Amino acid sequence: MKTEQHVVTANGITQAVRVAGPSDGVPVLLVHGNCSSAAFWEPLVRRLPATLRVVAPDLRGYGGTQTAPVDAGRGLTDFADDVAALLDEPTLFGEGARPVVVGHSLGGGVAMRLLVDHPDRVAGLLLAAPVSPYGFGGTRDLAGTPTTPDFAGTGGGTASPDFVARLAAGDRGAEDQTSPRSVLRTAYVADPAALGDDEELLLDSLLSTATGTDNYPGDAVPSPHWPGTAPGRRGVLNALAPAHFRIADELVAVTPKPPVTWIRGDADVIVSDTSLFDLAQLGALGVVPGWPGPDECPPQPMLAQTRAVLDRYAAAGGSYREVMLPGCGHSPHLERPTEFVAELLALAGVDAI
Repeated sequence: MKTEQHVVTANGITQAVRVAGPSDGVPVLLVHGNCSSAAFWEPLVRRLPATLRVVAPDLRGYGGTQTAPVDAGRGLTDFADDVAALLDEPTLFGEGARPVVVGHSLGGGVAMRLLVDHPDRVAGLLLAAPVSPYGFGGTRDLAGTPTTPDFAGTGGGTASPDFVARLAAGDRGAEDQTSPRSVLRTAYVADPAALGDDEELLLDSLLSTATGTDNYPGDAVPSPHWPGTAPGRRGVLNALAPAHFRIADELVAVTPKPPVTWIRGDADVIVSDTSLFDLAQLGALGVVPGWPGPDECPPQPMLAQTRAVLDRYAAAGGSYREVMLPGCGHSPHLERPTEFVAELLALAGVDAI
């Protein structure tokens, strides 16, 4: 399928939305991750059957959507409210649509929030390399226990200043480790060959990220605990911090409980029990100096946390399926599209193509 660009005003902001398929097709809502946009779904949409109605918005501060501020004190609710407002937009979905919601990375957290806030509007949830239900970083066990009282080592102060500067400057080079292209090649996928002819499209998507204290990465406050920074209340990385995004109990309690498919790669370096984007893991590796050790500051068990919460979801009457893809990194829809499409169509109740 091929997408068409729509521009709608919903939840008080102008949102850019990619749409494909017939208006009466089986509804699918695609929610992209951090430092990307709806364009990140284009390689997947090309592979989907024309029986689907696919809607893929740019989140606020990404792609062509308005650069509205992110109130991190609400966790990912600003994003979820924007997406929820699209469900009743007649140019996008039919009346009363209940889409299968697909969320990648940060978008997985947005999808969880959408389900909790609007459970009657979600037919199924496909979580692709999602953020933990206990947020990103700063927790030590399967119950999401904070490592420090102020969640030190998470939030806006954890971003690489050089990466942020290169992002803001639109750097398209590949020579430096912190250039957006290098990060795309080394962190978003396990094998850069998976980007193929879409590398420039995907880099454009990454470079569409709005930078600053109200967007990416957000603000920060000093902390007396290692590594000296704690989450603020503005911007994307703070919205992902466990101080503000802790949705596990709400997810387990939600009614009704649609089926969930969790798909991930075993070579993911972003969402992992040994994430290279978790400062505690980088401290353990000696990359960030002064790490106080595994007793005081262990790496976050992101995958184990997600599995534990989904086990509770199933025990409370829901169901989930975990799909692990060997050799796959952080973007299963790009790296293993055949398997990804099959899981999506199964969740949507659509015959495979």
